[in-house]
Amino acid sequence: MRNSLQLLSVWLLLLFLLSCGNRGSGARAYLEEAGRAYESGNYELAKLKIDSIKILFPEAFDEINAGFDLMQEIRMAENQRNISYCDSMLQQHYAVLNEMLLLFDYVRDSRYQEFGEYYPKVYPHRSSLNRNGLRSGVRENGELFIESVLSGNAIQHHQIRVTAADGSFAETGIVTADGLNYRFSTLDRSYEIVRFSGRDGNGVAAYIHTYSDRPLTVHFIGNRTISVPLTDAAKKGISQSFELSTLLLDIEGLKFEKERSEVLIRYLESRSDTQQQHKR
Repeated sequence: MRNSLQLLSVWLLLLFLLSCGNRGSGARAYLEEAGRAYESGNYELAKLKIDSIKILFPEAFDEINAGFDLMQEIRMAENQRNISYCDSMLQQHYAVLNEMLLLFDYVRDSRYQEFGEYYPKVYPHRSSLNRNGLRSGVRENGELFIESVLSGNAIQHHQIRVTAADGSFAETGIVTADGLNYRFSTLDRSYEIVRFSGRDGNGVAAYIHTYSDRPLTVHFIGNRTISVPLTDAAKKGISQSFELSTLLLDIEGLKFEKERSEVLIRYLESRSDTQQQHKR
């Protein structure tokens, strides 16, 4: 009986040691796979393998700690790669921007404007008061705006709708605040200028850009509705403004992503320095 108990104890000990050895070798295999994925630039796979070590081998402390160190290197590499990508795309975007800006006049009144605005040359901003229709511009931060200009008819308009012959249309939100909206009269006629930007624009510029090769009509909606054809020059100016806005917003987005990666790298470096000091 005593011999049987001793034999059982020996078998249990062997099973335990084999189990521990299997767990360790399994964790090491996952760690090695994570390392190979990291070296090949497959960071998502590497992170997945590291996460699997903690789940499948919760007692493999050495491998878990090594996986944590590798994860720091992966995050550093990801952000460095993101910075390189952003730099490459910014270089391309700025080259396109330099060409595109030749189509615009830059206007900034230093007395009250912190940032300037770009107006398409094809539809001169200063002479646009003489014709009913839509004019457009882009702020330096990429914000697109459309201004509806109506003269000779005081209808207190606060919304516009643009329609095509096929029945499709786009319309702005209702603008009631004063801000950059003007209603004034001279000795011989009245003028109404309403600016639609941000959410108030409601995709009207994108619609005009999409249908710029078709006849379009703009409807001024207020106490009553007045409709006029949208000129080719206005459609082209709005299309150019839409493209410039899209490009500037993309540039701002890339700059933000690059800055975010730079901040994360500085954080990872400071964290690594702190860990090294603790190890000493």
